[in-house]
Amino acid sequence: MQPTPFALERYFAVHEFTARYLMCSSDPESMSIADLLALEPGSADAFNNTWLGYTEYPGAPELRRELSTLYESIGTDELIVHTGAQEAIFSFMNTMLKAGDHMIVHMPGYQSHYSVAQALGVNVSPWMARESDGWSLDPDELEKLLRPETKALLICAPHNPTGYLPDRERFDAIVDFARKHGLWLFSDEVYRGLEHDPAHRLPAACDVYEKAISLGALSKSHGLAGLRVGWVASRDRDVLAAMNTFKDYLTICNSAPSEFLAAIAVRNTDALIERNTAIVRSNLALLDPFFARHREILEWHRPLAGTVAFPQLKQGGAERFCAEVLERTGVLLLPGTLLDHGDTHVRIGLGRRNLPDVLTILDNYLREHYR
Repeated sequence: MQPTPFALERYFAVHEFTARYLMCSSDPESMSIADLLALEPGSADAFNNTWLGYTEYPGAPELRRELSTLYESIGTDELIVHTGAQEAIFSFMNTMLKAGDHMIVHMPGYQSHYSVAQALGVNVSPWMARESDGWSLDPDELEKLLRPETKALLICAPHNPTGYLPDRERFDAIVDFARKHGLWLFSDEVYRGLEHDPAHRLPAACDVYEKAISLGALSKSHGLAGLRVGWVASRDRDVLAAMNTFKDYLTICNSAPSEFLAAIAVRNTDALIERNTAIVRSNLALLDPFFARHREILEWHRPLAGTVAFPQLKQGGAERFCAEVLERTGVLLLPGTLLDHGDTHVRIGLGRRNLPDVLTILDNYLREHYR
């Protein structure tokens, strides 16, 4: 298998650690190990005594016990911890899909949601979000995309890159469609918990559908990308058995220090999520007037959840725009071409504390060059 190069990650490989200002990061503000350990008295000593041997294949029991509290119906043996969400996506595609199968994928989206499957010979049909309606999904379109060989439906909610979140009625219609046709529902929920209004939070797909696979990660919801901890939760025994076996050819087991720190993070989920959503809410209060001032250049649909948004560039191409902004200001934005969505949009990140300062730089640039 030879997947298409991951365009977004190749872009970050060049710019992420050299650009002066990141304004396209999908993860929120992170913290130090010391800050994380400070959430639980005595944890620093326990961390220093962490045994550096192999951990259990599906994840440390303590971590899986903590993760199970994030769900209504999932037990510790219905979770598999992976080295980041990426490994979990790769594992699912390689174990549950084969050449000639068909999958429906929520688009625009994260490239590994479809490129890994395509490299395996799986046919992929995009289920396009409707920008004119706030990037919403229309469940009535799914029947038209269905084929006899369709095996899976992949959604991302809350959505990267648009920040869209379905309402409960639409979400239930998606689940009903998957159940009616016996499809695996792979639900990327790495932003779950970062709803800007907690009342809009959806249930985890694995809690409402027996063939759903819910994907989680500490990189987004908890702001701890450096721990490299992701997981899947599912009640489907075939999926769990296949992915556990396939993991033997990937990382086998996870990092013991990361799993120890991850358990602390999950025990303190509410505090970490409140921290991250507070940053996003504060930044949104600045972005609303920013986009109003520059409505002739950029147009956005205010996101409902998560730490990203996907405004449309109304003048020129996104690739050139992003390159010029980076060259002249040091601010890194992400052109929509890297998300297979044409040259008309840019992804911005909402979750960093320095956004007010970076936004001032971008504001001044637009005032100067787009009068």
